Amino acid sequence: MAAVRDFFARIPSLFFLARKSAWNRRFTLLLVTLSISLSTVLLVGLERIRAQVRAGFTQAVSGTDLVVGARGSPVQLILYAVFHMGGATNNMSWKSAEEIASRPEVAWTIPLSMGDSHRGYPVVATNGDFFKYFRHRRDASLEFSSGRAFADVFEVVLGSEVASRLGYREGDPVVLTHGGDVRGIEHADKPFAVVGILQPTGSPVDRSLYISLESMEAIHVDWRGGAPVRGFVVPKDRVRAFDLNPKVITAMLVGLKNRRAVFTLQREIQASQSEALSAVLPGVAMDQLWSLVGGWERVLILVSLLVTFTGLAGLSSTILAGLGERRRELAILRSTGASPWDIVVVMAAEGVLLTFCGMAAGLLVLVVLILAAAPWLLNNYGLLISLSAPTGNEWLILSGILVLGVLTSLVPALRAYFLSLSDGLSPSL
Repeated sequence: MAAVRDFFARIPSLFFLARKSAWNRRFTLLLVTLSISLSTVLLVGLERIRAQVRAGFTQAVSGTDLVVGARGSPVQLILYAVFHMGGATNNMSWKSAEEIASRPEVAWTIPLSMGDSHRGYPVVATNGDFFKYFRHRRDASLEFSSGRAFADVFEVVLGSEVASRLGYREGDPVVLTHGGDVRGIEHADKPFAVVGILQPTGSPVDRSLYISLESMEAIHVDWRGGAPVRGFVVPKDRVRAFDLNPKVITAMLVGLKNRRAVFTLQREIQASQSEALSAVLPGVAMDQLWSLVGGWERVLILVSLLVTFTGLAGLSSTILAGLGERRRELAILRSTGASPWDIVVVMAAEGVLLTFCGMAAGLLVLVVLILAAAPWLLNNYGLLISLSAPTGNEWLILSGILVLGVLTSLVPALRAYFLSLSDGLSPSL
């Protein structure tokens, strides 16, 4: 017991000795530290990106209890209603939308009508409730960086990416294109004016244009069957004389007063005899969609793990390579009373210190990168990467790197353990 107590009492001194020894070889070990630092940046950074991209993906529509549309695939309904991708196989009637909105358990609804575009960006027709009730990323509401919501026909609100990529400002004219093809027929006789630009959200909202439901009807008053009526043109200043109330919409977002009623309402909507409709729980459909498109994250994690193993292998190789030069040093330690386990502790402590310093440097670099690149990523790629304390998975990654560093450093430590005193004092040349 006394020997054990003496051993543990010597550990602080042994760590001090390991630190001094590593400092004397600091230029050699700097590359190893940088390698571990890079591994930490990659692993923790990719985990943060993966987690926040998934959170942004699954919370692209937050606070919505049901997404309602024509009967079909739930994933397809989420794709065009939330991500504005693809197209609806059919529309739902405005009458059904009004009936759902009038139900006592429904708190609010957001009708959506899609089909047109502008230079490749989707155009979404809705009403003022969109700006009032739509939520994203943990119940965050929409805010304007400039301007206001549309209040009249031929007024358009732009998502942040649309405005920044196309260089639009308030008051600029915007001509919409019929359909999603950039080569489609333009509604050139009925241009819109930009009245508002939304702040970046890191969601599909950034990549869309928003007009009123009446506006969608107005630009199609002289169209039939998806094409303009030959010889029949309604000037822009006369469209208000027509009935601009919508007849059909693409989908509808529904929020309930009490979420416990969501399954009952879902069953009743899908069992409706008046129209074949689908009512989808956004969270369930988002998880299904992520399982289809989220395979890239496993590839990134695999690459970062390989980089980490390479860095830690470099740690072990560097210490092993320098072990031959340190035989005399270790032998002197043995001759002054150091036990074989003291040598093990010194060598292992050196690896632990290098691993810890590499991790600390990596976390510092990651903080700087997040602070510097977060606005650019949000404005250019719609990725919202925030600075916060490490998550549970990130702590596991950091712990794993430290444990692997300790295990890796044990290889040269055990090698040093078996070096004999006579071999160290009389090394072969």
